[in-house]
Amino acid sequence: MKRKIICLDKYEAEKLASLIFIKEGKETFITEILNIVDNEIIVKIKDKSAHSIVFKDNSQVEAFADFIQSVLEKEHKIVNTLISENEIEIIKE
Repeated sequence: MKRKIICLDKYEAEKLASLIFIKEGKETFITEILNIVDNEIIVKIKDKSAHSIVFKDNSQVEAFADFIQSVLEKEHKIVNTLISENEIEIIKE
């Protein structure tokens, strides 16, 4: 399954990609969604720190939260991410 998500800008897309997927271990740093505020999502990562990612709009936040939920519940794994400007394609199995 794959999903394209549009972030506010290229920096936010790169930040999301670095938090979401570690190529070597095919795992994600993100462990929990802490909060959603408008077009911004706050996530907790493995080292227990919190980070925010700003998306293009609220619908992109909802799409990402819905898509990543099964990964957080360990039902699926992220297998790749592709970045093109402010858009990130996330692929899970």
